[in-house]
Amino acid sequence: MYGHSIRRSLLGGLLAFGAFTGQGIARAQWTAPTPEELSMTSIPQVPGAAAVYLFREEKTEDHLHMYSVYERIKILTEGGKEKANVELKYPSGGEAGYAITDIAGRTIHPDGTIIPFSGKPYERMVVKAQGFKMKAKVFTLPDVTVGSIIEYRYKLRWEDNMYSSPRWIVQEDLYLRKGHFEWKPTDRQLQTEDGKITNAAVAWTPILPAGTQVKQTALPGGGGFGSEGSSIINLDVQDIPPSPDEEYMPPIGSLGYRVMFYYAVYRTQDEFWKNEGKSWSKKRDKFIGPGREVGAAVQQLTAPSDTPEQKLKKIYAAIEQQVENTDFTREHTRVEDKAAGLTQVKTTDDIWTHKRGSSDQIAALFVAMARAAGMKAYLMAVTNRDRSIFIPGFLSLYQLDDDIAIVNVDGKEQFFDPGSRYCPYGHLAWKHTEAGGLRQTDGGTTLVQSRGESYKDSAVIRVANLKMDETGVVTGKIDLQFIGAPALKWRQKALTDDQDAVEREMKESVERMLPGGMEVKLVSIAKLTDYEEPLGATIEVKGPIGSPTGKRLLIPSDIFEANSKATFAHEKREMAVCFSYPYSARDAIRINFPEGFSAESVPPDANTQLAKEAIYKMKATADAKGVTIRRDLYVGEVIFPVKEYPELRTFYSQFEAKDQEPIIVKAAAAGPSGN
Repeated sequence: MYGHSIRRSLLGGLLAFGAFTGQGIARAQWTAPTPEELSMTSIPQVPGAAAVYLFREEKTEDHLHMYSVYERIKILTEGGKEKANVELKYPSGGEAGYAITDIAGRTIHPDGTIIPFSGKPYERMVVKAQGFKMKAKVFTLPDVTVGSIIEYRYKLRWEDNMYSSPRWIVQEDLYLRKGHFEWKPTDRQLQTEDGKITNAAVAWTPILPAGTQVKQTALPGGGGFGSEGSSIINLDVQDIPPSPDEEYMPPIGSLGYRVMFYYAVYRTQDEFWKNEGKSWSKKRDKFIGPGREVGAAVQQLTAPSDTPEQKLKKIYAAIEQQVENTDFTREHTRVEDKAAGLTQVKTTDDIWTHKRGSSDQIAALFVAMARAAGMKAYLMAVTNRDRSIFIPGFLSLYQLDDDIAIVNVDGKEQFFDPGSRYCPYGHLAWKHTEAGGLRQTDGGTTLVQSRGESYKDSAVIRVANLKMDETGVVTGKIDLQFIGAPALKWRQKALTDDQDAVEREMKESVERMLPGGMEVKLVSIAKLTDYEEPLGATIEVKGPIGSPTGKRLLIPSDIFEANSKATFAHEKREMAVCFSYPYSARDAIRINFPEGFSAESVPPDANTQLAKEAIYKMKATADAKGVTIRRDLYVGEVIFPVKEYPELRTFYSQFEAKDQEPIIVKAAAAGPSGN
């Protein structure tokens, strides 16, 4: 069945998750702690570490349809005690037939005393989306103190009609002293794009430390489809540092040490993507059509005299306004689906007829309607950049999360994201920009990267008009505007949360910006559903704006940055800096003084540039009635390699210091402090 992008991405992620929670021994005995482990108080390789993995083991046995997991963790600080709270996630329901069983655990005190886990894990819902549920088994190991060793094991089983390949996530948040990974793959046969059945070979894409290798050993006997298999695959590691934890990192799941497995029937990477891409495109085209219902709808929506651009805008608006995106609304029951005729969704005609579909199905509908309007239109499957990075060498379609559309308009290809609710026409949600993936072409498919967006496409504009009294308290109004990605975030939040929650979070976000002690009242949020317009918010504020010192008052240059912390506090960097999207931030602040008050000094103008990637401008102007501050920040790049980090950090440090420079206000007679 077409669609299910959430299931596809999370299920693929789960097989990563099944690895990153650590797989253990099916019939393991507990490991006796050594005197060195019992007395350990720190780990030299990571000073101040809260905890350390003494040992992790993951085993996958295909013929038993089971992962088994075993972990041993040494608690080194009070913060490390949080590791006693264990949450084991797994998909449940729909097409995901997984179950966690055989949970066992114990705590060992530094004196060797053993306290077994005798409780019962409880189950909770983690994610609930259209046709997909992610649950978790949750339990807490007993009596954990600083110096304790905790260990636990469990089994993750899947149904007999399912097949999966493990992903060994070797590098996690804790230092790993020793780890063992093992897989007994089932011999498997797959059907190639031309319909032939052939034996598939196990292959893998490793990202590992130098000198660390995956080993495959042939087993005597065995073999045959569905049997235990003819080989065993092992990986032994030691002294693996924790995964980096830095500001604005790329998705660590794509960069940390790991091994990704798959079954291969093709000899080369190019052969895989050419043939599997052809099969993927054929299935998508069968769903897309366009059919009779889609063609009739396009005739009604457009006029023969419309230009291609006008037709496409009408189609985009009709889908946005008339088709429910089920990835952003409540889950419908099977009874409701049956009553609506949605139990069998075979083509885009079904999506248009019932005015309801998933994000991927809506993207396909847009392509279908564009084709029905006489335009060349194509589907593209991309890796969600918020979760991962596309790796061409990993020969698996499961790394492709979401679908977007490409349409040739007047000879020029444009990208569209109709599956991201409230995304403006001609734009992409940021997680789909500069993302690798597979696209349809006239002659088949090809691997490409989606286009990026300009800093002009995503902006936050903050305007404050304030009046100060003799005590240094200001009253007035703040107007906020959100454009592009920031607006999309708030609009989609309004789809998944209620109105009160959105208003509360908007109010709290403003409170976090402003000087402490200010009262904030949200007056209104404007154009929350008008996706082609900037989203606006109006706020009333009252409170002290600065710090009195004798007859003077110190006001921050930009009140919106009063509570900001250093973006890049660390001098050294391991990973590239990865911003979500290019953006601009523009502030305009007017503060009118009471009679007798004036600005004694304002910070000098600033105009700082980081090569061609970023610009910062600040200008404060005083007059007889008050002061006006204007601040502009433009960031035009998304990725900054490690070698560029020193210059990037210097740029941010300079303008963030500038934001905190005070404006000095004085009174002709008594100052705001009353002196």
